[in-house]
Amino acid sequence: MDIAASERGQWGSRVGFVMAAAGSAIGLGNIWRFPYVTGQNGGGAFVLLYILCTVLIGLAVMWAELAIGRATQRSPVGAFKALAPGSIWKMVGYMGILTGVGILSYYGVVAGWTVGYLIFSANGSLETVIPTVHMTDPALHLESSHPDRFFGAFVANWRLQVLFLVAFMGITMVVVLGGVRKGIERLTKILMPLLLLMLIGLIVSGLMQPKAASGLRFYLWPDLGKVTGMTFVYALGQAFFSLSLGMGAMLTYGSYMRKEDNLATSGMYVVLFDTVIALMAGLMIFPILGGAPKSAGPGLVFVALTHQFQAMPAGTVVAVIFFALLAIAALTSTVSLLEVVTSFMVDEWGLSRRGAVLTAGSAIALLGIPSALSLGGVESLTHIYTLGGKGQGFLDLMNFTFGNVLLAAGALGTCLFVVLRWGLREAVAEVAAGAPWFERLRKPWGFALAVLCPMAVLGLLLYMLITGKALG
Repeated sequence: MDIAASERGQWGSRVGFVMAAAGSAIGLGNIWRFPYVTGQNGGGAFVLLYILCTVLIGLAVMWAELAIGRATQRSPVGAFKALAPGSIWKMVGYMGILTGVGILSYYGVVAGWTVGYLIFSANGSLETVIPTVHMTDPALHLESSHPDRFFGAFVANWRLQVLFLVAFMGITMVVVLGGVRKGIERLTKILMPLLLLMLIGLIVSGLMQPKAASGLRFYLWPDLGKVTGMTFVYALGQAFFSLSLGMGAMLTYGSYMRKEDNLATSGMYVVLFDTVIALMAGLMIFPILGGAPKSAGPGLVFVALTHQFQAMPAGTVVAVIFFALLAIAALTSTVSLLEVVTSFMVDEWGLSRRGAVLTAGSAIALLGIPSALSLGGVESLTHIYTLGGKGQGFLDLMNFTFGNVLLAAGALGTCLFVVLRWGLREAVAEVAAGAPWFERLRKPWGFALAVLCPMAVLGLLLYMLITGKALG
């Protein structure tokens, strides 16, 4: 089926692709999950392992996904069909689509929190009120100013959860409706520099706090005595999942690249920017906390940091900037997830971009409602992204299944496909088309895809399936 170029789209420049792909990789996990996992796994020692895992494993999978996408100019399903016609490998593509749908359905709920807290910060509600909604009066009412009770009441309020989920999905749909160049690329060219400026401003503000020195010491000074086998598992998990690999996003973005683009360096820039933003998030948060965070997941941002903001001079301004930063990070990720499904519908079903976006976005918003309704148990709030806690709900299950197991399985399938079916020679030729020097990396890249990546991903899968714990 021939698809009109206007429906599929193409990046206007390599800078546009790098910004969009980096935006996809940079999400909520970089801003608040990375500091939490760092704090629980040795501080500076964990950071070193994280960087190594990103360079040795994450980059290798990134190149593989981009190469498959550009070689075929198709969405995940069509790409595997084109390179391995009539084979079962197309199931890896379907897994990527399914994973993207599942992740976006619950990620939209968490993304909605950022909008809610941005509004609450701007109007001063975080200092004075707690959100409650009555059947006939949706207004916010004065009840309590304690951050944990505020957050607990907010997520337990199903009307607000559904409202912000639908609102965030609506914003995401508007961006993707604009297409690759006029929608996604244009947005990320504006938002990514803004995100960087906000981070720098918050880092400067954090370094001026009384506990900054102790926080930096914990974050930047490696304590090798705290390193265990599980430190490596979590470092690999953070490096892997933060890059948006295994769900078809990088493959889809790669399909919009031109043949003359330098795929090798573009992939390196995406990994570099994603890693730098994560490291900067640590420089922003640890000086404020003064050391390892005591709260996990949403508790770190929406409770612990909110409490710190309330005690800071000009804390309201800092809170507004911070939650705006989170909202931007969330939006660049939800846009890429919806684009994966949109590209599939355009390529495989022959829908127009408008029809695909409206159909996929509406359906995913509906799928997200069960996750929004599953947050009534306040006792499980700090365990929303850690299945080892009590009170596991639907959102927990969605995160474990799609955000961990299927994501890792998809990346494993991609590595095995390049090595066993497509062939390393052809894959290297695709990457080297715009970067002849990449030919010299044939053996190291092949080793990473054939040995390092499969072993690492299988280790992650075994850990999660045996312990029942999610990594993010």
